[in-house]
Amino acid sequence: MDNQQVTLVAILDLSAAFDCVDHDILLSKLQSSFGLGGITLTWILSCLTDRSQRVLFNGSLSIVVMFSFGVPQRSVLGPLLFLLYAAEIFDIIASFGLSGHTYADDSQLYISVPASESQTVAAQLAPYVKSLDQWMGFNRLKLNAHKTQLFWIGTGQQLAKQTTI
Repeated sequence: MDNQQVTLVAILDLSAAFDCVDHDILLSKLQSSFGLGGITLTWILSCLTDRSQRVLFNGSLSIVVMFSFGVPQRSVLGPLLFLLYAAEIFDIIASFGLSGHTYADDSQLYISVPASESQTVAAQLAPYVKSLDQWMGFNRLKLNAHKTQLFWIGTGQQLAKQTTI
């Protein structure tokens, strides 16, 4: 705003992101992109495998269901493993000339432009989000289009100069 620009922000919503992490893809990324191996990789694998769940309802226990996907939630390790799993998102965002921010499974991408360029930038954003959605699908993540939001940030005067949204 200090530079007389408006900022288009896209808040990306992922459906059950921590539950969708594919263990084989994660382990491959940890090895190839982050150089982990040996005992470290074995330790991480031990945190991911042989996890199960059962439910107690009205005094009855359900059958045990084994998890074949996902990272532990409500732990320090879960968000870290998810961030490493999805780290390529930043490369994709940067390739579009955008900036991004992620906290665990909450991601935002944004770009600041003069208000007069807002229509052009808004039109360019849709294919970028579609490319991210394709990457997510390839990596077994699901972008929730109904909860993904776009909005402009700027002063009232700057926003009044826009020709879009």
